[in-house]
Amino acid sequence: MTATTADTSGATAEIPPRRNPTRWVILGVICLAQLTVLLDNTVLNVAIPSLTADLGASTSDVQWMLNAYSLVQAGLLLTAGNAADRYGRKKMLMAGLALFGVGSFAAGLSESTGQLIAARAGMGVGGALLMTTTLAVIMQVFDADERAKAIGLWGAVSSLGFAAGPLVGGTLLNHFWWGAIFLVNLPVAALGLLAVARLVPESKNPSGDRPDLLGALLSTVGMAGVTFAIISGPEHGWTSARVLASAGVGLVVLAAFALWEQRIPHPMLDMHFFRDSRFVGAVSGSVLVAFGMGGSLFLLAQHLQLVLGYDPLETGLRMSPLALMIVLLNLTGVGARLLPKVGTPASIAGGMTLLAAGLAAVAVLGADGYGGMLLGLVLMGSGIALSMPAMATAIMSAIPPEKAGVGAGVNGTLQESGNGLGVAVLGAVLNSRFAALVPAAAVGAGSLPEALSRARTDADRSAIADAFASGVQASQLVGAGAVLVGGVLAAVLLWRAERKVVRG
Repeated sequence: MTATTADTSGATAEIPPRRNPTRWVILGVICLAQLTVLLDNTVLNVAIPSLTADLGASTSDVQWMLNAYSLVQAGLLLTAGNAADRYGRKKMLMAGLALFGVGSFAAGLSESTGQLIAARAGMGVGGALLMTTTLAVIMQVFDADERAKAIGLWGAVSSLGFAAGPLVGGTLLNHFWWGAIFLVNLPVAALGLLAVARLVPESKNPSGDRPDLLGALLSTVGMAGVTFAIISGPEHGWTSARVLASAGVGLVVLAAFALWEQRIPHPMLDMHFFRDSRFVGAVSGSVLVAFGMGGSLFLLAQHLQLVLGYDPLETGLRMSPLALMIVLLNLTGVGARLLPKVGTPASIAGGMTLLAAGLAAVAVLGADGYGGMLLGLVLMGSGIALSMPAMATAIMSAIPPEKAGVGAGVNGTLQESGNGLGVAVLGAVLNSRFAALVPAAAVGAGSLPEALSRARTDADRSAIADAFASGVQASQLVGAGAVLVGGVLAAVLLWRAERKVVRG
């Protein structure tokens, strides 16, 4: 709200609203909550060998452990955003922290793959509330002059969360059992809950839209059906009844979701947003960056441990240059200074081109050792630091401030969907390539450890390792291609949107 005052001539002038004196502390608190949620997207990657051994998890089980969290979170993000706008962003943020802590506790004590998958799904509910409310609070606490900088820092932390997961997970797994990667969330959730209760102001839009529960159900079921088909394809055959039925149900339900959202008065996803080229361009880039990153980190962690023989901590350390580049470029403000100079389209296109080049370098140069991966990781970190904050700013600027929760939900939904589908699609490429190249002694094996256990000679073991490495390489190249296409598409759409504004 603004106020007015009169000068000596009798004219009135607008007084800018007083800035919240604790706004940067609030940003730190919500970024800590955001970091915890996003670490859980990738921290599990380095625990895959431990889970395979301790719980007897197959490749499909592991993918569901990863995707249960992402799919539930993606399905509920839009509803969580609507609820935050209507009932209070602070309330939803505190509820999210509490649910995330309870889910983490259950995951850490799981004794079977089914229990862990269920616990991860429960964590996804809390994560959905956290991801939508953090960005929505930024939109309310910061004014227009500081909002871009705040979103940039939030975006940097979000990117860091994806990249730093393997290092955090590797450090914990080097000293504790795999359950520690979940239990470490408990003190962070408790600290965040206390800080939010004390520091974060309540904000809401009382006339906001009602939560669209049926829409949330349809989107979750549809995404789960399609992803289940992608995960099951290599094992059961792409033309099997299970895969075709799952894909068919998923696609039909997603189509029903789109029709439902267009017909109800209070949709959780307002289809009018997609008439804005800025919005479409930014979300297209965002989902494909998440697709490439989610699948790439899933594959890279396995390659470093299962093929090159590094332990979890060594794996995390060797993946850390990715996170370090993100931190370095954002702390020095490189992306923030470039954005106004080159514009949003060029920032996003340039960043995604660097990310695609990094994925390709990891695939081609890192096939036989770590040396070639280093260049790729540096390029990937540079690309993320340049592109992700620009995308978040573009998405939120295309949505009215009173719908900040919905905007954050859209942004988070697409990132989580991209991440989950990246793991599923690139994992499917890996499995298909691995199954095609594996020697006769290991035909039908569901994972690399299982294939190696069937090997009888050193030649078989070498051929199995080569088959897996070839599958990883093919998958990384598919991810690089998707990111590059996304960069071009986002840049073109954003450039056209800017031209329309200038002409208008």
